[in-house]
Amino acid sequence: QVQLVESGGGLVQAGGSLRVSCIASGNIFSINAVAWYRQAPGKQRELVAFATSAGSTVYADSVRGRFTISRDTDKRTVYLQMNSLGAEDTAVYYCNVRGPRATYWGQGTQVTVSS
Repeated sequence: QVQLVESGGGLVQAGGSLRVSCIASGNIFSINAVAWYRQAPGKQRELVAFATSAGSTVYADSVRGRFTISRDTDKRTVYLQMNSLGAEDTAVYYCNVRGPRATYWGQGTQVTVSS
């Protein structure tokens, strides 16, 4: 059983920064890719950032240059550093980990940006 637990969400003023984390536990022996998604009220879940095990990254146009995805393999943790936050970044952020046989999701962490 694999569990992903996000943390680090909260309320931040526009222009501020926040880092959300995702810790993986359980029987996951290899990871092909990690990603962060977000879902704003009334909208579909969308990909925010994606990173392969080889280190390649992809970002949504709306966050490129402001957000950075990274991982600490030893700590089994994935991070999303978010800078220059705006009201449009308000959403529930979900961690996503892709193993060789399955994809796992966290429960989400709320990020609210006040203007």
